Amino acid sequence: MSKTALITGSSNGIGYELAKVLAQKDNNLVLVARSKDKLDELKNELEKSHNIWVYTIGKDLSLPGAASEVYDELKTKSITIDYLVNNAGFGDFGLFAQSDWNKQEQMINLNVTALAHFTRLFLPDMIRRGGGKILNVASTASFQPGPTMSVYFATKAFVLSFSEAVNNEVREHGITVTALCPGATQSGFQTAASMQDSKLFAGNNFPTSREVAEFGYRAMMKGKAVAIHGFKNSIMANSVRFAPRSLVVKIARQIQAKKY
Repeated sequence: MSKTALITGSSNGIGYELAKVLAQKDNNLVLVARSKDKLDELKNELEKSHNIWVYTIGKDLSLPGAASEVYDELKTKSITIDYLVNNAGFGDFGLFAQSDWNKQEQMINLNVTALAHFTRLFLPDMIRRGGGKILNVASTASFQPGPTMSVYFATKAFVLSFSEAVNNEVREHGITVTALCPGATQSGFQTAASMQDSKLFAGNNFPTSREVAEFGYRAMMKGKAVAIHGFKNSIMANSVRFAPRSLVVKIARQIQAKKY
């Protein structure tokens, strides 16, 4: 019997590719993002290519109550969610003291509040059914502070810690929560975060969004608690535990610095 997956931030990047991967595995989809036009284009493409149905919701998840509105809409449509993919999120590049507070607040609302709220809304239903899977898109940024992207790194640290804790709480109910931790990816993230001039994105030797999506899907289906994409990323993410915190922050600042 087909499962149904809800994917936030599914109009581009990793979320877009996750929708394609899940569709290829014969899962029905609920796609949520701000641009309903883009979602409807993807809906038409996937329904033509696969024997599934796709339901789209245009919603700005950084706004208060947006997650509840999505949940309530699905309830009225009698749509049950088996897989919850919390992918929506964005970053911002620059010194915190010079940042646009409204943008930082939107980032916290989307990267943290919406993700936690969606999880809280759908978990009780999964517990009652005795099964379900949640994939929360974190980042290798989850493992250390990030000068010049202080709020973004902090939000991803929340996602990792939150996911690991809830995963421990719900495993006895047949539910798993996976924190997907990609590094720099060809996803358009750097442009949205105004990071084109960062040393982190010098060169183009990054995995594609498709590669990360396929890795994330496999990790979710296996029920892995933490899934770090790429051998080098895994080494770097785990090595920070053995270095002085002051050194970790200095190195992160150097990596994030502008190329000139």
